[in-house]
Amino acid sequence: MRLNQLTERVWVYPFEEERDRPNLSYIRGDRWSLAVDAGHSEEHIREFYRELEEAGLPLPQLTVLTHWHWDHTFAMHAVHGLTLANERTTQYLRDIRDRLAKEGPAFFLAMHESIQREYADNKPVIVTLPDMVFSGEMTLDPGSCPVRIFQAEAPHTDDSTLIEVPGDKLLIMGDCTGGAFPGWEVDQDLANKLAETIRQVNPETCLPGHWTPLSRDFIIQDLLYGE
Repeated sequence: MRLNQLTERVWVYPFEEERDRPNLSYIRGDRWSLAVDAGHSEEHIREFYRELEEAGLPLPQLTVLTHWHWDHTFAMHAVHGLTLANERTTQYLRDIRDRLAKEGPAFFLAMHESIQREYADNKPVIVTLPDMVFSGEMTLDPGSCPVRIFQAEAPHTDDSTLIEVPGDKLLIMGDCTGGAFPGWEVDQDLANKLAETIRQVNPETCLPGHWTPLSRDFIIQDLLYGE
């Protein structure tokens, strides 16, 4: 995978289907930079960082989590700088960390083939908690690039965080538009609420967790009328 520049301020390390790796985003401010999502494993985040270094970009000083799922968070122990998540995401991570400590990783590895591929060769499964926790929304400015971070109701999980880069008219969404794991059912009421949230934000481009960038209108229509 190669790092791609999406907008003036944002780069993306692309998703991979085989190991269910999501897009990892990078937002460059004039003073410091932040990443969105921590990756599936230490190997995943190290690959992302190598791409940043090859592009001459400084490693992020902050990593923001879109939700608690393992493919977005289980490399938190290996990230550069600090991590930030909402309160509900933090509680989910605490719960699975405690279960792993009590039961071992067998239940986690059995959840999906992509997890087994990511953690082949007895790679350790390590879960840590975020350094900082927020509720509702907050705005950061790493330098001439305000970044709005806010919770939103969504069908995928009840702990979704969206990241808006207003100056680039971009909304980084994680997996919020998808159905709930493991059955992938979509609650239409929640899909409608998310569509209205996106309409109010009014980005030009939306970046899903496991797909290429899409237009705002495509995302909204898919949420309202998708099968």
